[in-house]
Amino acid sequence: MTKQELIAKMQQGEAWVPGKRVKIDFGEAEGAIMLDGAAGQVSEDGGTADTTIRVGWDDWQQMAAGQLDGMTAFMMGKLKVEGDMSNAMQLQGVLAKLGG
Repeated sequence: MTKQELIAKMQQGEAWVPGKRVKIDFGEAEGAIMLDGAAGQVSEDGGTADTTIRVGWDDWQQMAAGQLDGMTAFMMGKLKVEGDMSNAMQLQGVLAKLGG
């Protein structure tokens, strides 16, 4: 899945935490996407967020495919959360609905 396909799928699936801005930062190569629950949209906006999740694109792909659990990735240091941790926990449930 490309980043553009991911953004489209997340927009269609309303993959955001209501009223919160969560940024997923894939690093310099892939950039970031913003899951803006306040505006109800997913974009490549790299602005300020309530929570920032930092994860490599390859690790994200494994998580999306169900090959890597989000909590396992966090414990292994492959996924880092900055800001409000509860938003990251809520987002895990939202992303599960997308079905990889």
